[in-house]
Amino acid sequence: MSMDYTEANFLFKLKKAARYIRLYGISRTLAKIRAQYHMKAVASFEGSRWINPNCRNPDSPERNVAMIGCGNYAFSTIAYYINKCNRGLLRCVFDIQKSRAMSLCKAHGGAFAVTDWQEIVADPQVKIVFIASNHASHAEYAVACIGAGKCVHIEKPHVVSQEQLDWLTIALAHNSKSKVFLGFNRPRSVLFRQLQELLAKESGPVMINWFVAGHEIPDGHWYFDEKEGGRVLGNLCHWTDLALHLVTMEKAFPCTIVPSAPIGAKSDFVSSVIFADQSCATFTFSAKGHTFEGVREVLNIHKGNVLANLTDFQRLTVEVVDRKIVTRLRHRDHGHEANIVHSLAGANEDGVPGEDMAYIIATAKFFLAVRQAIDSGEKVVVSREDIGGVVPRLIKL
Repeated sequence: MSMDYTEANFLFKLKKAARYIRLYGISRTLAKIRAQYHMKAVASFEGSRWINPNCRNPDSPERNVAMIGCGNYAFSTIAYYINKCNRGLLRCVFDIQKSRAMSLCKAHGGAFAVTDWQEIVADPQVKIVFIASNHASHAEYAVACIGAGKCVHIEKPHVVSQEQLDWLTIALAHNSKSKVFLGFNRPRSVLFRQLQELLAKESGPVMINWFVAGHEIPDGHWYFDEKEGGRVLGNLCHWTDLALHLVTMEKAFPCTIVPSAPIGAKSDFVSSVIFADQSCATFTFSAKGHTFEGVREVLNIHKGNVLANLTDFQRLTVEVVDRKIVTRLRHRDHGHEANIVHSLAGANEDGVPGEDMAYIIATAKFFLAVRQAIDSGEKVVVSREDIGGVVPRLIKL
């Protein structure tokens, strides 16, 4: 994220592309390369709307998908997998930079790009909106879309404050037909699902240790803006959410969070958690220098007779007493495709259900508490009452 790959020398580009083809395959690597140039797009448009001349069926009823936020991730992942599912789904897009909205719409076959996101909210043909803007704006866009009766897929984090969580849950309570899907993709990855199935056969508490080496981000990057939530809400929330899936919500709360971080550190920290059932989790996040293969993540976990290691969502090693099972995928699978396709399947009223309200609240309360602990340097306790505290207020409205 801190390096402009388009400016690198040819040999570096060649090595990077070759490595990524091994990790992600040719098609996904090309999408990532195109996204680098997309972020530098300068071609723009006049007026409030750009109509894609290459879109032959702009008003097809099948085109019921919109996107708010057209950055790198939106281009290389969300739009890529929407099109892989069906190239005729994307209707309209919005970004605060018109050049990026136009670039994504053109590259991924959308019907049009707009300069006012309220046009998406007011468009009766749009059934689901994928929100991948800056973190602090996710909830505002989501609440407006939910209020208009639309389904939303909110990239992480879905909120950056308790106030935003209240807005979101109130909007959902008042618009029960709208569905919320979250951008926590890793629980839908092949290897994580396989690991969960094995762990479910064991009893007792679980010991979880995550080590994550993230992208180096320069000072001044928007991630570090106070209102955006920093690296905890921008990155670490992926792994706090995974911990809830491993422990399960029923056994997680109350939990105690104990932080450890160098004074003034923005991207290097450790957080330990003791859950209600005596399960323990440690999250170590480090961002130092360039990670050539992207984000690196290693899980070591122990529950009952299961001792397992998951590396980069490509290799899973599981030992169960005398048995050893090693599964290696051809390419990394972080669950992006499965998660996006799942959200698309929920766009219609008779489609898959959205996320449960209790889960939406719990995972947010947990990552907000982890941020509070790391920022303050003090222990934070999340009680069961904290997790259920929003729902009673909603009932009274």
